[in-house]
Amino acid sequence: MSRPITYALHATAGPARTGVLHTLRGEVRTPAFAPVGTYATVKGLIAPEIEGLGADMVLANAMHLMVRPGVDVIEDMGGLHAFMGWERPILTDSGGYQVFSLKEFVQVSEEGVRFRSPRDGEWRTITPESSTRTQERLGVDMAMAFDECIEWPADRERAARSTDRTTRWLERCLAARQAPERTALLGIVQGGFYDDLRVAHAQRLASFDLDAYAVGGLSVGEPLDELLSVLEVTLPHLPADRHRYLMGVGLPIDIVEAVRRGVDLFDCVLPTRCARFGQVFTTLGRINIKNARFLRDRAPLDPACPCYTCQSFGRGYLRHLFLSNEILAPRLLTLHNLTFYQRMMARLREAIERGDEEGEVALAALRDEASGWMEPFSG
Repeated sequence: MSRPITYALHATAGPARTGVLHTLRGEVRTPAFAPVGTYATVKGLIAPEIEGLGADMVLANAMHLMVRPGVDVIEDMGGLHAFMGWERPILTDSGGYQVFSLKEFVQVSEEGVRFRSPRDGEWRTITPESSTRTQERLGVDMAMAFDECIEWPADRERAARSTDRTTRWLERCLAARQAPERTALLGIVQGGFYDDLRVAHAQRLASFDLDAYAVGGLSVGEPLDELLSVLEVTLPHLPADRHRYLMGVGLPIDIVEAVRRGVDLFDCVLPTRCARFGQVFTTLGRINIKNARFLRDRAPLDPACPCYTCQSFGRGYLRHLFLSNEILAPRLLTLHNLTFYQRMMARLREAIERGDEEGEVALAALRDEASGWMEPFSG
């Protein structure tokens, strides 16, 4: 049986790599950043805008869509692509991270997870089987296996128990598949921050010969050096001919460093959430558009940015919109932030395409740039 997704490697620069993820609904150029559309929408933007800024795929959340509007509704309306008006690839998170983040409103057992929805207060249950079928019924291109997410820090015994359960749940996800020719299933490497657990779990998951692989349990409060250490010990044990996805990592410097270690795909709410709070990423540093210093500022957010926002409006006008609570403000800032991220990914791909020696030098230069992108704007 042919796989619903395949990965084609194009170039390398050390561990960093470019390639193309082939799906039934189109190609994804990697390394890639997928804007997050948790509730079947990237907040404030329509599909042509998302595609126009360079995004090849988006991410949605199966758990949230299960709660509202319900899988039956989306299935009756032709599947998630038709429902949200996006015809390119979609990846869905199983909701594992979101469920486990509810803490006292979660009951975990070997069978699955029972949780109280923050939306309507009702108790619901997700099992590996129901999670797999939900994502297949949504008709998505890539589905995440249901895994157990744990807190940071966690002791070794807890991390080992959780990792073993994640493996057992993956086996149940695989057994529950009914549309393997249409929806790819990604296994998630866990193991906490213990090198031997990470290596053993990566090797175990590789033995399943999955469609693609993800690294989970990171970006949960740990320092960047610990995150990178996990990637360095984990990625070499995943198949080189399969797509590699790092879940929920979104700071620019984190993405650049993870790309340098061989990650292909990222997602995070950071650029869209920051935009809604007036926080803007630029090559000049981070801008808080609410600051009084921008009252009469005619300059664009970033003179180097080609997005509609930067080509059309000055900082003073954008500040006015934001402080006036105009709905146009978060739309325009979101458009800019996501353009910033897509341009960053394009620059990473271009650097890697130069080959090992020259590419590694270019990636190091990008790392140095990225370290300043979160510093407050000083222009």
